[in-house]
Amino acid sequence: MIHESAVINSDKKAPNPIIFCGAGPGDPDLITVKGQQALAAADLVVYAGSLVPEALLKWTRPECRHLSSAGLHLDEMVSTMADAWQAGRKVVRLHTGDPCLYGAIFEQMAQLSRRDIPYTVIPGVTAAFAAAAALGVEYTLPEISQTLILTRMAGRTPVPESETLASLAAHRTTMAIYLSISMVDEMTRILSTAYGTDGACAVVYRASQPDQKIIWTTTGQLAETVKKEKITRTALVVVGRVLDVSLEALVHRSRLYDRHFAHGYREAENHQ
Repeated sequence: MIHESAVINSDKKAPNPIIFCGAGPGDPDLITVKGQQALAAADLVVYAGSLVPEALLKWTRPECRHLSSAGLHLDEMVSTMADAWQAGRKVVRLHTGDPCLYGAIFEQMAQLSRRDIPYTVIPGVTAAFAAAAALGVEYTLPEISQTLILTRMAGRTPVPESETLASLAAHRTTMAIYLSISMVDEMTRILSTAYGTDGACAVVYRASQPDQKIIWTTTGQLAETVKKEKITRTALVVVGRVLDVSLEALVHRSRLYDRHFAHGYREAENHQ
C-alpha cells in the first residue's frame, strides 16, 4: 500500500515543496550541502528552537524569517508553514539531526498531505554518528559487533513492549541511547544487568557543538558519573564491546581490505 503522503512527496513537478531538513547534530558545518542550499533559498525557516542551535541560521539570507517551533503546537506550526507556502514562499522545517529519527515529522506530513501541500525531506547527520566521530570509534567492528541499535527509553513518549531497553540490551550489541539521560538510574540498572557492571560505556554531551563533553565510564558507574558531571539533557549514551577495543589492541580486521580477499573491483593477490 502506498501512503497518500508518499505520492505527494514523490511529485517532482510540485512547485516549492515544503522541505523537512536535517540540521545535523549541532555544528553548523555538519549540515549537508543540499540542506545548506535549502536554507540559503528559504523565505521562512521553522526550526526546533529547543534543539537546533541558532548558528545553523547563518546559512539563510538576511530577509529570511526565522520562527522557533518551541512554543508552537502541531496545528499552529503546520498552519504557519501552509500559509507561507500558499503565499508562494519557500519554507524549510529545520529539525535537529536527521528528521526521520525522533523528529515527529510524520504527523506534520499527514497534515500537509490533507491540505494537498507537497513536501520533501533532506536527510541529516544524526547525533550517534557525531558521537562516534568524537569518540574515535567504529560501531561495527568485525567479530565484535555488526549491529547498531538506536533507541530511547520510555518516558512521556512510550515505546512498544517488545522494544524496552532491557529487551534490546539483551542482544549485547553496540547501542546508542537517545533522549533518556534523565532516567539514568534505571538505565544503569538495565545496562549493568545486560553488559555487566564493568561494561564499557560513554556519554557524549552536545556532540559536535562548542561545549561538547565526552565522558568515559562503565555501565555500573554510569549514573554516578552523569550526576557528578551534572548532565541532565542533550546527551547520548553509547554502550558496547566496541568501546573496549583500542587501536593497539585491534585483532579482527574487515576482509574488505584483506589482500587475499577478492571482490568485484579487486582481484586477490596470488601469493605462492
